[in-house]
Amino acid sequence: MNTERIETLRREWLEEESIAHIKGWDFSHIDDRYKEEDDLPWEYEDVINKYRNGDMKLLDFDTGGGEFLLSLGHPYKNTAATEGYPPNVELCKERLLPLGIDFKACDDASNIPFADNSFDIYINRHGDFDPKEAHRVLKPGGVFVTQQVGSKNDRDLVQMVLPDSEEPFPDNCLEIRRKQFEEAGFEILEADEVFRPISFYDVGAFVWFARIIEWEFPDFSVDKCFDELLKMQEEIDRNGKVTGTIHRFLLVARKK
Repeated sequence: MNTERIETLRREWLEEESIAHIKGWDFSHIDDRYKEEDDLPWEYEDVINKYRNGDMKLLDFDTGGGEFLLSLGHPYKNTAATEGYPPNVELCKERLLPLGIDFKACDDASNIPFADNSFDIYINRHGDFDPKEAHRVLKPGGVFVTQQVGSKNDRDLVQMVLPDSEEPFPDNCLEIRRKQFEEAGFEILEADEVFRPISFYDVGAFVWFARIIEWEFPDFSVDKCFDELLKMQEEIDRNGKVTGTIHRFLLVARKK
């Protein structure tokens, strides 16, 4: 790879690094430049809808910007949500409160600001959770539905650029979480766990992604990882993409 191309790539990657900010959970900036989560054996929304009806009181914990919650079309008067990331908290205040959704700022899954036995269904997509607290806020017979990013998520990609990084959430796997819910007083209704590919078609998209997912790629930067990014570029030049592995699991549990 000649010096001129290397410097062009450096400038492009530094630009991606500088604009790596999102509101809500919007990855549209790299929509056509990477691919993941298009072949899971379940559809999260369909799973929720198996257990949901409009009369139920619903909580969406760690709602992001509320995008997915609003897509469900659940009656606003029966809908509550929390979010802890400050920019998203402000976005939810602007977006959800005027609709009549009971939104509260919360960054602690073990201290949810709602009363005991408040909800019929508690949904959580890629957010934090505490089985005991979920049991507290759900009504008897209430259902908890989560799709989670597992502990092994993107580890091969992380190792490509930050080989000494440790797993950020080593206990977040189906076996451990299932046991925790059973011990907290839940009956498991559904459980599944998969590993699937994630592909990037240009290194700039990966740079943007790694900066956004900072808990998986701690201390990542273009300057620190430049030699590793060049190796990634060489793989894309050869194969048209660089591929890693995502880790997802689904858990549906009913309060006894």
